[in-house]
Amino acid sequence: MTMAVNIIICLAVILGVVPRAVLGSDVPCTSASGTCQEDNIHCSGSYVSGLCSGHASRRCCMPSGSGGCSNVNIISRSQWGARNPKHVTAMHVPVHEFFIHHTESPSCSSQSECSARVRGIQNYHMDSRGWSDIGYSFLVGEDGNVYEGRGWTHVGAHTAGYNSKAFAASMIGSYMSHLPNSKALAAVKNLIACGVHLGKISADYRLYGHRDAGQTDCPGDSLYHEIQTWPHYSHTHP
Repeated sequence: MTMAVNIIICLAVILGVVPRAVLGSDVPCTSASGTCQEDNIHCSGSYVSGLCSGHASRRCCMPSGSGGCSNVNIISRSQWGARNPKHVTAMHVPVHEFFIHHTESPSCSSQSECSARVRGIQNYHMDSRGWSDIGYSFLVGEDGNVYEGRGWTHVGAHTAGYNSKAFAASMIGSYMSHLPNSKALAAVKNLIACGVHLGKISADYRLYGHRDAGQTDCPGDSLYHEIQTWPHYSHTHP
């Protein structure tokens, strides 16, 4: 370690600055024009998880108007009341596939209602299916919020054969005969754009419905037909 680095770290300790910032572990956030801070502090835009060092409540504030992730409101695991996972596996990014699911449950239109739905899904996945955590990377409610599942940093359990190389967002509700509302559709599109902006999803990613990778009617007929009109939907088998 050079004398210059030693001096910087000593000054950081004297001034009460956390050394991890000096070591650059907040770079994923700062390089995307964000600021790492405790998420109980007001953020002029919206918070994104998984980009800052430290504990889970230290998140990246993306200012409004900064583009990328500023139009996505991600409700963190701590905010919706998640249980701790039994174990986690790190995700290697960027990924080249993104899958759309639906939960085949009643929809929700408020943060409290959606949080309860997500807790119920986590309980089902962990207690009935025996999984280590809720399976989806993210869930999207008709309140317009995105709920953090395994997030950008951990391998999910959502699409057999693709969990380690794709993210998945599940729309909370059942969408065989009707579409999610406009707030939910905008939220999932903005989430994907955020993932591209953060380097979590490749810019030339391929979009699929869950049924494209298995024998299922997920994400429902109406939603499946809708995503086939989106620019990155791929008619080539994943």
